Amino acid sequence: MSFSSKVKEELSRQLSPARHCQIAEIAAILSLCGRIQISENNRYRVKIHTENEAVARKYFTLLKKTFNIRIDVSIRQGIGNHKNRTCTVAVTHHEDAMRVLQAVKLIDPYGEIEENLSLAQNVVLMQNCCKRAFIRGAFLAAGSISDPEKFYHFEIACATEAKAKQIQGLILSMGIEAKIVLRKKYFVVYIKEGNLIVDILNVMEAPVALMELENIRILKEMRGSVNRQVNCETANINKTVSAAVKQMEDIIYIRDTAGFDSLPDNLREIAELRLARPEATLKELGEALDPPVGKSGVNHRLRKLGNMAELLRQERPDTET
Repeated sequence: MSFSSKVKEELSRQLSPARHCQIAEIAAILSLCGRIQISENNRYRVKIHTENEAVARKYFTLLKKTFNIRIDVSIRQGIGNHKNRTCTVAVTHHEDAMRVLQAVKLIDPYGEIEENLSLAQNVVLMQNCCKRAFIRGAFLAAGSISDPEKFYHFEIACATEAKAKQIQGLILSMGIEAKIVLRKKYFVVYIKEGNLIVDILNVMEAPVALMELENIRILKEMRGSVNRQVNCETANINKTVSAAVKQMEDIIYIRDTAGFDSLPDNLREIAELRLARPEATLKELGEALDPPVGKSGVNHRLRKLGNMAELLRQERPDTET
């Protein structure tokens, strides 16, 4: 089961005790994946189609709990390249369909199909708890979350820009930044930051998925920190080795051309020590001197040897091998 399916399975079991929140969640599901059918004699039917059984189960439970009406459920097995099963949950009786549509404010007093997308005036979204329920229903109907082991991405796909802006506004009202992008024929509300996806899971009341995501984030951050430290240490080792190799080349060149007798005692001492201990760090070289010398002192002497070798190469270019 994908992470997205796990989240939807968890949300399908989360049922708000308040009727107004249940209505808000029904409104979101109908708005994102519902259909309203009107017969020739002006009779209404309301249905949703979904490939996710958890979503169908949640919608069925919400309708039963909120309205206690008759609901028809059918499952159709796909064929060919589309082998996923499609669940249809329908309210087929006109009176029951009207009760649902009136409660979720998808029909006006004159019987016209209409949706108020205003965040300030839509009575379905007056309370914060109802906003949470609406976001939860919208995600169940048309949302997805990527596998956090790979990357962070949360989205809700909307058929219209107005609906996308409504969802974005609801998420922003919870203090979470969300953006909109046009993808093919859908306006997609999305979140890409891991910490913000944690926040939206909290808004939708999915604590199990939230903890799983947090644990993955912690492990990824630890792995990233360890990798950065290893890379840094590797770079330092490479730098130290390269410096030591260059120092050895310079010292050998001085020995084979001018000879160590031409060097002052302190430079001759460090030159001989570096040849004897090519793998030693500057600190180890300094501690091996008598008397001991600090890293900066060792580095200063080796730099002087490097400068001398460079001068010798300029004076005797034909002797360099």
